[in-house]
Amino acid sequence: MRETTRDGPVVQRTAADLEQIFDVPVSVSAVLGRARMPVGDLLQIGPGAVLELDRKVGEAIDIYVNNRLVARGEVVLVEDRLGVTMTEIIKNDH
Repeated sequence: MRETTRDGPVVQRTAADLEQIFDVPVSVSAVLGRARMPVGDLLQIGPGAVLELDRKVGEAIDIYVNNRLVARGEVVLVEDRLGVTMTEIIKNDH
């Protein structure tokens, strides 16, 4: 029996169906926090300065793909590098 919806037949998709887009580059950003300041203060920042962000320690970070919020996650240490693990996928109906 073939499954259908009011929009037509349901087609089962697999990862192989998406193979043609696997090599499309995307920009991924992990935002730890934000700060707002006047340009004059920004110009005074030098090595060793501490910039206070709008997030607390342990608070989830935002993960953007092509400037679109797609997930939240946590910073992790992988050997001697920082990484991000996704803890929540953001569903956007647009």
